[in-house]
Amino acid sequence: MISELIAQYDPSNMRQLIAGFSKQVEGAAAIGETARIKLSAASIRNIVVSGLGGSAIGGDLLRSYLAGEINVPIAVSRHYFLPRYVNEKSLVIISSYSGNTEETISSHKDAAKRKAKILCITSGGTVKAFAQQKKHPLIEIPGGLPPRAALGYSFFPTLTALSKLGLIRTQKKEIKETIALLQKKSDVYSNHESENNPALELAKKVHGKLPVMYSSADRFDTVNLRWRGQFAENAKMLSYGNLFPELNHNEIVGWEAQKDVMQKIHVVMLRDRDDHPRVQLRMEITKNIIGDFADGITEVQSEGTSLLARMFSLLYLGDWVSFYLAMLNHVDPTPVKKIDFLKNELSKV
Repeated sequence: MISELIAQYDPSNMRQLIAGFSKQVEGAAAIGETARIKLSAASIRNIVVSGLGGSAIGGDLLRSYLAGEINVPIAVSRHYFLPRYVNEKSLVIISSYSGNTEETISSHKDAAKRKAKILCITSGGTVKAFAQQKKHPLIEIPGGLPPRAALGYSFFPTLTALSKLGLIRTQKKEIKETIALLQKKSDVYSNHESENNPALELAKKVHGKLPVMYSSADRFDTVNLRWRGQFAENAKMLSYGNLFPELNHNEIVGWEAQKDVMQKIHVVMLRDRDDHPRVQLRMEITKNIIGDFADGITEVQSEGTSLLARMFSLLYLGDWVSFYLAMLNHVDPTPVKKIDFLKNELSKV
């Protein structure tokens, strides 16, 4: 049945893009290693990643992943302008996969006016042209993909660039492990005829339900966000998410009324071995509080040794779950017609 659905509803071959993600990561890391970045890191006091959608999620991952290592704050800006504090001691990373994201183009010009240090990552478009005009360092990545399917290109060259600038230690060992893990998991998740495919099993559990993702805020807030974004764009369905410990201070009280609605909610708990011990305890207690109300609770444990590998193990699982949900929902995962319509309407004004 799944084979028939894939043949009917995946004409643009999103499945192959997800299955080959480890190769993209390998190529993206190589792009970062060979990039020439003429910037001085000595005076950098903060980093701002400017981007939207699939181009911004790489910045979110940088912020989450490097929170315990880098000595300068990282923020992600999803707007037409940059935070007030951006100045000549800021590193602004302009991230636009297409190079034509209007909010990011506006922020690019804003960064130039403020004389910030600028690093651009794009496949072309206006961002590339403006970078070349102003002689801003540019990391050019391959184009032609849906931005959400180009996460490797938006994250790994930037991660490598920060290492080359001396802002973080080298990540070669962690990247190597991550690539190997992604290759291994691709073999498992892409086999839709297997009786032991965790991605397909989870997709079947949440199909027809409202998925709610709960995770810790330590490093996995972005993983949580990515799952929700992929469910929306690939599976064309809404989902919701929240983070421990904050949700224990408000949201758990909401599991009382609307019992008929709660019975349509399937909770997915994204877990990691290094979640704070008190957060792990909170997760166990929370399961007992909401267990009788929800349709079900599925716990998913990260895999791998390094934090990078563990984060991408959960990211990658979420990508596959969203793909199989698209098939079960009888929708093509690649087009995003509502986004295209919105952009077209904006272009008229």
